Amino acid sequence: MFTGIVETMGRIAQAQPSDGHLQLVIEPGAIPPAELKAGDSIAVNGACLTVAAIEAVGFAVEVSPETLRCTTLGSLTAGARVNLERAVVAGRRLDGHLVSGHVDGIGHVLARQMQEDALELAVIVPGHLARFIAVKGSICVDGVSLTVNETKDNAFSVQVVPYTRERTLCGGYREGDRVNIEVDLIARYLDRLLKSSE
Repeated sequence: MFTGIVETMGRIAQAQPSDGHLQLVIEPGAIPPAELKAGDSIAVNGACLTVAAIEAVGFAVEVSPETLRCTTLGSLTAGARVNLERAVVAGRRLDGHLVSGHVDGIGHVLARQMQEDALELAVIVPGHLARFIAVKGSICVDGVSLTVNETKDNAFSVQVVPYTRERTLCGGYREGDRVNIEVDLIARYLDRLLKSSE
C-alpha cells in the first residue's frame, strides 16, 4: 500500500527485455540503498513492483507481461527518470490518499499551463476509467497523489503545486506524454459492489 507521496526520483540504470518480462535496474535517488532489501514493494511511476535483488548501483525489479500491458513501464530506457515511493509503514501518517500501486490504465497529457505558481495539467483517460474520476476526488498520476479539479467527458484536470512539480516527473510533462493512471481505490470497490447488487 502507498500514499502517492513520491519520495524521490530515481533513474533507470539498465532496461533489459527477457522472455516477455522487462528487467530494470534502478538507481534509488535519495532512498538509502541500505534501507532496501529483496522482497520490498516499491512503486515505480505508480506501479507496485517487488525488489528482486540489490545491485551495486541500486535495485533490480522484474516487470511482468501484465504490468507491461497496463502501464508505461515498457517504454523506459536507460537514463529515464522515474518516481519512486516505498510501501507505507504501519503507524505513520497517511498523507496523499490510499494507493494500491495497481495501475488501471494509461492516460495522455492533453495540455499544460501555468496558473500563477501552480502547473495545471489536463489528462485524457480510456473511457472505462472516466466513471471513477470525480471533482475533488483523488487520482494517482505516475504514482503522484493529486486532487481532481474538473472533469469533462474522458478528461480531467489537476493542479500541481511547486513542491510536487520540482520533486516528481509532473514538472516535465508535455502534451502527448503517456502517464500511468490509478483511480481512487474506494471508487473502484464501490463500482464493483453496485454491479454485484444489480
